[in-house]
Amino acid sequence: MGKPTGFLEYGRELPAKKDPAVRIQDNKEFVLNDEFGEKINEQSARCMDCGVPFCHNGCPIGNIIPEFNDAVYRDSWEEAWNILSSTNNFPEFTGRVCPAPCESSCVLGINQDPITICNIEKTIVETAYREGYAKPKTPTARTGKKVAIIGSGPAGLAAAEQLNSAGHSVTVFERDEKVGGLLRFGIPDFKLGMDVIDRKISLMAEAGIEFKVNAHVGVDVNAQQIRQDYDVVLLTGGSTVPRDLPIPGRELNGVHFAMEFLGQNNRRANGMDLKTEEIHAKGKHVVVIGGGDTGSDCVGTSNRHGAASITQVEIMPIPPEKRPANMPWPQYPMILRTSTSHEEGCERHWNILTKEFISDENGNVKALRMADIVWKDAAPGERPTFEEVAGSEREIPCDLAFLAMGFLHPEPHGVLAQLDVALDDRGNVATQDFQTNQKGVFAAGDMRTGQSLVVRCINEGRECARSIDAYLMGGTNLEAKADSLMLSA
Repeated sequence: MGKPTGFLEYGRELPAKKDPAVRIQDNKEFVLNDEFGEKINEQSARCMDCGVPFCHNGCPIGNIIPEFNDAVYRDSWEEAWNILSSTNNFPEFTGRVCPAPCESSCVLGINQDPITICNIEKTIVETAYREGYAKPKTPTARTGKKVAIIGSGPAGLAAAEQLNSAGHSVTVFERDEKVGGLLRFGIPDFKLGMDVIDRKISLMAEAGIEFKVNAHVGVDVNAQQIRQDYDVVLLTGGSTVPRDLPIPGRELNGVHFAMEFLGQNNRRANGMDLKTEEIHAKGKHVVVIGGGDTGSDCVGTSNRHGAASITQVEIMPIPPEKRPANMPWPQYPMILRTSTSHEEGCERHWNILTKEFISDENGNVKALRMADIVWKDAAPGERPTFEEVAGSEREIPCDLAFLAMGFLHPEPHGVLAQLDVALDDRGNVATQDFQTNQKGVFAAGDMRTGQSLVVRCINEGRECARSIDAYLMGGTNLEAKADSLMLSA
C-alpha cells in the first residue's frame, strides 16, 4: 500500500489558509490548495498498510480510502477519482464540509496525527474536474419508470443520481429558485461556494435529471397530483424546523434563527433576492446561542459583516481537548474543536444559561441576561440536571442574537400533510426500508432520521435509491454500501 515507510517519514500537513484579517474581507473559500503541490503525494504516502482499515468504519458511506490514497501516491489521478466516485456522489461537498469521522478512525491516529483524508479527497475532486475525469453518469437505457424527488439537499441529489444511472426518469422538485437545499442556502460560501454546487448540478442535468425550481410541493404544487403522475415519490425535504428558545424577550427585533441569517447571506453573497428583511451584523454586538457547526458558521459570517463583537455561548460543559477515556479510538470523539471561524475572532463560553433578552425603548434587543451553571451527575437512565451558580447572573451587550441549537423535525404541514404520511414519536417521517405508510412514497435523509451530517444524508440517498430500484424493478443492481468492509453493525 503506497510507501511502506511513508508514515515514518512524513508528518501530517495541510494547505495554508489566507490570513484571517484578509479572508474575512469576502465570502470566498480561503484554503490555498493550489499551492500545496506535490505534498499531497507525501500525505497519501502516510497511509499505512494497516491490514484492517478502520477508516471504512468511520466513513458513513464506506469510502474506499486506502485505495484512493495509494492511487494519489502513485500519481494515478483518474484511478483515484474512479475509486472515490464509486462510493461518494458528492466528494466535492464532503471534501469541504465533512467533519471527517474517517480521520478519527484512522489507525495511524492511534499514536500519530491521522491521514489528511478530507484534503486528499478534495484534491482528487479538483483534479478530476480540471482533467475532465468528472463526467455525467448517463444511463445506457431507460426503464420507463418515473421518480419524483421532493427536496434537493444531499439525500435527494444522491438518490437522483443513483436512480437516473439505473435508467429511471428522475425529476427533482425544489421550492427555492436554485437547487441545493441547505447546501446552497445554509452552508456559507467561504466553506462551500455555489460554483462548486452548480458544476455538479450541470453534470447531473446533462445526464438526464430534470430539475424544477420554485416548485414548493405541498404549497403551490399539489403533492397528490405528483403522486399520480409518477411511479414513486421520494421525500427528502430535510429537518427544517429549528429548536426555539422560549425565554422572555424572544419576540424582540434582532433575535433570529441561525438559518434566517445564513441563508440570507448566501443570497447576498451571490447577488440574489434576499426575500426577507435584511439581517446584517455590521457594527453590532452579536451573540450566537449554540456551540455547533451552525453556530460557528454564524460566527464566520458575522466576522465578514464587520460585527463590533461576537460571543458564542453553549449550555453544555467545555469538551476536553484530547480524546476522553470513554470515547476510545476508533470512535468519533467529542472534543474541543476550534473552527476557522473561531480563529477569525470570537469569545466562547460554556456552562451558560440564557435567561432573558433585554429590550430597548423601541422593541429591539439590546442585551442578553445569562448566568453560569454547574452540571450534576445523573443516575443511570436519568437525564443530567444543572443548577445556577449563585451571583453569576449578568448582562452582556446584544444587538443581534442567533439561535443555533439544532433542528427538531421536518415541517409537518404541506407535503407531509397532503400525502398523509405517518410520523414517528420524534416528528420524523416513519419508514420501513425507506418506505412510508403510503404505497410508492419513500423518505430519506434528515426528514427520516433527524438532523445529521451531509455525508450521512448522501448515504441515506444512495441506500434509499436501492430500495426504490428494487421496488420498481423487483431487484436492484445499484451498488450497496460496502458492508463487508464495515467493522460494526
